[in-house]
Amino acid sequence: MALRGNLRDFTITQLLNLINLAGKTGTLVVDGAADQAHVAFQNGKLAFARIGKEDNRLATVLHRANKLTVNQYRAIVERAGNMTDKELGLLLINAGYVTREDILSNLQEYFSQTIRRLYTWVEGSFRFETELLPPDDRINVRLDLENLIIEGSRQLREWEQLQDEIPSLEMALKFTDRPLKNVNLSVEEWRVVSYINPKNTLKQIANANKMNDLEIRRIVYGLLQAGLVEIIRPEGAKVLPHPKMFPTQNKEEQKSLVNKLIGRIRSL
Repeated sequence: MALRGNLRDFTITQLLNLINLAGKTGTLVVDGAADQAHVAFQNGKLAFARIGKEDNRLATVLHRANKLTVNQYRAIVERAGNMTDKELGLLLINAGYVTREDILSNLQEYFSQTIRRLYTWVEGSFRFETELLPPDDRINVRLDLENLIIEGSRQLREWEQLQDEIPSLEMALKFTDRPLKNVNLSVEEWRVVSYINPKNTLKQIANANKMNDLEIRRIVYGLLQAGLVEIIRPEGAKVLPHPKMFPTQNKEEQKSLVNKLIGRIRSL
């Protein structure tokens, strides 16, 4: 399956669906705006996933999932040396730290979370390499893609709705007259609120909080629905002239253009 293209033409969810239906083995390499992702598959099932050079070793995954204490994690990292994840996993099971089910379930969740992060990648290119197999030194899982595909489709619909509601991140926010007293906001919402200033664009607020486009739109949409903020032009931004509805103001020419457009649409 020669699979190569641009994320503007194929979403991550569509790519997962193609790989799932074809039952392919190989690695999907995605070059995003700021990072590169490797997602490996075995017979159409998710086997392994990594974004950039992040630490996704078994000990780190188990520690983040609270399966290993800080002291256990440090001791294991010091003693593991050049031990592979497969060797370490067997050692941890024999030592009674975790069970085989603990290892597989936490790796599945970690790889699934990695896929969920890719849903927000809308810029970049991809290629599927059939000769690049899942890494031998890592513990591979066999996770069905159906649920991830359904979840990705839902998130895509949410993304499209949020883009309609907040089409540009080059706008700014200002508070409405409603007071912030007795308002229950999440930690992420408070972080956004702390940067609200007519001079700060939504893009700048997102960058300051290390949020992607979906996350900042989701939070701002909630604040808008709560009536706490409103969208404004950032201070100092140039006001562009309002575009004319038609390139001509002549009524007959306008009617001709509309008829040509309708004819063009019908011919598609």
